[in-house]
Amino acid sequence: MSTDASARPSPQEFIDQRPMGRRQRLIVRVGLLTMVAEGLDTSIAAFVYPRIKDDWGVDGSAVTVTVTLSVLAMIVGGVAAGPLADRYGRKVVTLAGTVTFGLGTAAMGFTDSIGPFAALRTVACLGLGAVLPTVMALVADWMPAARRVQMVALAFAGVTAGTTVGGLLASVLIPSAGWPTLLVICGIVPLLLIPSIVKVIPESVGVLAARKRPREELRGAVEAVLPGEDLSRVDWESSAERKRPRPGPKAVLSRRFVLMTLLLWACFFLGQGVAFVIITYLPELAENGGLSESKAAVSVAAFGWGGLIGQLSVSFVLKRFDRFRVLAALWALTAAGLGLAALTAGQFVALLVTAFLLGLCLPAATSVLQATAAVTYPPSARATGVSWANSVGKAGPLFGGLLGGIMVDADWSLARVLLVLTAPVAIALLATLALHARSRRQQQDEDEPYAPAPRPVPGLVSGQS
Repeated sequence: MSTDASARPSPQEFIDQRPMGRRQRLIVRVGLLTMVAEGLDTSIAAFVYPRIKDDWGVDGSAVTVTVTLSVLAMIVGGVAAGPLADRYGRKVVTLAGTVTFGLGTAAMGFTDSIGPFAALRTVACLGLGAVLPTVMALVADWMPAARRVQMVALAFAGVTAGTTVGGLLASVLIPSAGWPTLLVICGIVPLLLIPSIVKVIPESVGVLAARKRPREELRGAVEAVLPGEDLSRVDWESSAERKRPRPGPKAVLSRRFVLMTLLLWACFFLGQGVAFVIITYLPELAENGGLSESKAAVSVAAFGWGGLIGQLSVSFVLKRFDRFRVLAALWALTAAGLGLAALTAGQFVALLVTAFLLGLCLPAATSVLQATAAVTYPPSARATGVSWANSVGKAGPLFGGLLGGIMVDADWSLARVLLVLTAPVAIALLATLALHARSRRQQQDEDEPYAPAPRPVPGLVSGQS
């Protein structure tokens, strides 16, 4: 008896059903290292700006314009990269973005005035905005369904690790070799990863199928990631994957996904906005409250180290617990931490502990959001969904910076600012609960078995008694 074609898995379904293999673990490692390079190049400019103000006599307004252009460039890069990656391939967009931000960052080290520096930083940030969502989509595409959320969160932890490494490199290289050397080294690092990306990570099978690539190309990609597996049952001509999918933007904003999209965007926006206010204004507010400059800096460092530990840890928590429950718990703990920090704002040890607690929770929530965005949308729209959510998230720091500046200029105390921040965190918690409810409802609709219409009873005709 021949096997029913409908029972044969598509390439993506076959990947989803298999246990995680060695090559898939290697894909996660390469993705994590790429995110380390992304976090490194995103963060080091903050250490360079004070130096160029001194060396070049640049005023603060020019630096502010450069920072604003950089953030806008990252948003534009993310908005454009997702649809391009869904249509033409995640891998090619990842490589193009990596080359762009690597060369742009390295070239910044050879500038001697703010104009070329700002232009190159803007170009580099276009690449930075493109790389994160496409790498997250690539990692998600090649992971089995049971490990997808966990592995995406683990890879994303590289961003915080890169930010931490950037601070350490800046503290060592700027005094000894100067800030241009720091930029050149940090620009070379992502370029060194390009051979690994090319060799280790194949293009997503969903993209290859949608582009109607030859069957041999799809088979070769799956064999490279799952060597030794029996692929005889795979339906390489699956109509679901071979037909031209709905464009990513239309899918993300379709009636099926629009509510989940808006709730995800709200969580990204609020979470990143709150984190930005804490990182940016905690030192100044702590000093205004009577703490020394060194103690204020240590408090920010505690937040950073808590973020690194939290993001690495949450990926293992996601292996056992539902992502929405984990995210809701992180928001609740963040709100509690903000309240506790407000009550103990003038006590250094207590502030240090609560800053570490906030670091454990708030960046970890961002990791869970990345993983949630990666599994919310179908593979054909995954890069668009992740990239647009991240682009909305990057707008959070813009509004957070404005709000934080208003509160600082109004001479608000650290305790008062921290209490105000509990409001957006509470809204993010409510959005997460609504997102969970919507996801469960959608899953129930998809799992509901098809009920055929009842057969008419012989001898009975409509309208006859």
